[in-house]
Amino acid sequence: MGKNKKSSVPGEQHLHLQPLSSLSEKATAPIVDTHTHLHSTFSTYRSKYPAGRYETVFDFVRGMYEGRGVEAIVDVWCEAPVLKQAWRELADSALTEEERRSKWAGLEYWFVMETIDLLVSRLVYVTHRSSRHMKPHELTSHEAKSYSDEVEADILDAMVHPRCVGWGEIGLDYHYDNSPRELQQQVFVRQLRHAVRLGKPLTIHTREAEEDTERILKEEVPKDHKIHIHCYTDSPEWAARMLDHFPNLYIGITGVITYSSNMNTANVIRHLTASPSSRLRILLETDAPFMVPSNLYDTALKGVKGRLPLSHSAMIPWTAEYVAGVANERMAEVVEGGKTWDAERVIQVARENARNMYDI
Repeated sequence: MGKNKKSSVPGEQHLHLQPLSSLSEKATAPIVDTHTHLHSTFSTYRSKYPAGRYETVFDFVRGMYEGRGVEAIVDVWCEAPVLKQAWRELADSALTEEERRSKWAGLEYWFVMETIDLLVSRLVYVTHRSSRHMKPHELTSHEAKSYSDEVEADILDAMVHPRCVGWGEIGLDYHYDNSPRELQQQVFVRQLRHAVRLGKPLTIHTREAEEDTERILKEEVPKDHKIHIHCYTDSPEWAARMLDHFPNLYIGITGVITYSSNMNTANVIRHLTASPSSRLRILLETDAPFMVPSNLYDTALKGVKGRLPLSHSAMIPWTAEYVAGVANERMAEVVEGGKTWDAERVIQVARENARNMYDI
């Protein structure tokens, strides 16, 4: 019998990244992670590093983000009834400037809320030197059929919290079809109507459901409503249609753009930078603890054995650097002498977009 091989997990010290080398020492563009699951990220950290130095989520945030340019995060809660005490504890701890200084090291903590209306099978992207693989990893299992008046009441309660900046993530996922599509659509419409009534920005999850997602959004949501299509991996053509119809819609870019198994996201960037006058309507996000940018292993973690078991908000500069590289390739194809992109410029544009999207 062969021996079971234990996967190599890099030491905890490798989570503490040195600043991206291409960012100047005088770089001032603040990082805003517009989609992270902080509770899940910290839980993953404690699971993978049981003897780790950080015993509380506040310790983790201070240790990982302080001094690394992370100005704000939008924490995404998909477990309203299950983790009601947890989300409220974090949200309440960020109510005053004094508490944000003492507990969050000055980080601006915001959140969006939803009890997800479909069975989400998260994708953990396991990267290897020669290829990129994906495997499903069920982290949360909230089905549309479990959505109820009681669940909705919990979400509506969260919507009035001063640190709540949106409703989401909500949407349709036809990849696994663990909930009937018709029921997914019914719950999606129900939540959209509440969010529109309340004037709350929308964080949208969509997967292999372009036609129905587009139809429902155009039927239910005013054209000028603020929409964040999170962790975009769908077709560039669909992104173009949605951007054209909704002037306040933004495309969420995670570390998945760096994966060779995904070309759609990079092609969206090429479309958005097709001319010098084009607006780069993107938001930078991690979807932590998922989507570690693969270009980390060519730079900051070069020579490190194994793959990190989680991502975090201080990794966003590597996603921004990749976006800049794609944008510059496109610029070189269509114009000579145009202003080139770098990670700092991408972070700055995304920071302004986050302000427009979530008013943060």
